[in-house]
Amino acid sequence: MSVVVQTVKTPAEQALAGVFAAAKSGLPGKGAMAALREDAFRRFDAAGLPHRRVEDWKYTDLRALMADVKPLAGAPDAAAKACANHAGQMLAGIDCRRLVFVDGGFVPELSDLSPEPGLAIGTMAQALANGDALVAAHVGKVIETKDPAVALNTALMGDGSVIRIAAGAAVARPIHLIFAGIQPASSFTRSLIVVEQGAKAVLIESHESGEAQVNSALELVVGDDAQIDHLKVTSAQGLNAQGLHISTLMAALGARVKFSSFAFTPGSAVVRNQMFVRFDGEGSEAAIGGASLLNGRQHVDTTLVIDHAVGGCSSRERFKSVLDGESRGIFQGKIIVRPQAQKTDAKMMTQALLLSDSAEADNKPELEIFADDVQCGHGATTGALDQDLMFYLRARGIPAKEAEALLIQAFIGEAIEAIAHVGIRAALMNAAIAWLKARA
Repeated sequence: MSVVVQTVKTPAEQALAGVFAAAKSGLPGKGAMAALREDAFRRFDAAGLPHRRVEDWKYTDLRALMADVKPLAGAPDAAAKACANHAGQMLAGIDCRRLVFVDGGFVPELSDLSPEPGLAIGTMAQALANGDALVAAHVGKVIETKDPAVALNTALMGDGSVIRIAAGAAVARPIHLIFAGIQPASSFTRSLIVVEQGAKAVLIESHESGEAQVNSALELVVGDDAQIDHLKVTSAQGLNAQGLHISTLMAALGARVKFSSFAFTPGSAVVRNQMFVRFDGEGSEAAIGGASLLNGRQHVDTTLVIDHAVGGCSSRERFKSVLDGESRGIFQGKIIVRPQAQKTDAKMMTQALLLSDSAEADNKPELEIFADDVQCGHGATTGALDQDLMFYLRARGIPAKEAEALLIQAFIGEAIEAIAHVGIRAALMNAAIAWLKARA
């Protein structure tokens, strides 16, 4: 007697299959790109939505969180564009090149496309439709991952940015990619940024949404001797927003690269920020950090894999979260040191500050070391405010709420201070202070 095992699909998984079947013929890209989409969806369909029995997703059960699937976002109308015109206000005081996407689609009239030597800007939808060589060479190939969210993004990717920074170019202003989710719909954006040898740039991503379901991915290729500073801000439109945001950064670093990345989340309903970073050339340095400020029932999951595939590189990871109400903060970080990656220097730290008995912090740092001449370490702490410090401040006449705010500001500021760009650093500190005032 043989037993036939049949996988039962959830309504959301069935809906996603229907969305792909209906949309695939109209998605940009033919030939090899269409085959890439089909293969990616087959892999997603075989795995299904990740759930708590999948180790990398055990704290963010998408099968439970996605009760339904919102329809694919359509082209933004005038009202949506008007709302998006105010997006990215947290960094409004910084002179940036704004590239605005509304509900997953590029809006040129809200964007700055002025020419600059060494900088080429295009859209993913147009590049896919035209069979762009840069996109064909890199999309889906920068980092190999079996992650189901990445596979779904590859299958349904629509628009996004395609940016090439020529060898030796130093981009004058930060490039600010603004993704505004106005409709209660789903969007799948994919961006590709190629930074050639010796180039320098500051890249910012702002993601703002209310009821949207967002699956966003950015592939970053950094050439030898280049320098790239990356910032990602994810925020919700209101404390009670019910959106779902999944974001993936896939970065391949050449030799002697200086790379920094910082994820700032001042509250959002459900967020998963995942990063896959691989060292492909010796002598490179990576500084990766983040800060989350959560309240209510907000949920933020930070998951990263740092792959030291070659020797002589260093990485530093430092993440902090402040948790109030019934919020939940998750950190999963893994450093992999390959057998050939001798002289690796890698350290990881995550710290959570609990302001409520109902808040929850789940920390899981890991090391996988296959080389012997390395310096590696990790740590994790979770705790409440130091009552001795509170007493010290109260004894000097500082009211309880103000003393508490000062300690929280100092805690989160230690992470933000690592950002090199003065304007960005100040803007994030102001946002943290605003969060503290709203909490009070």
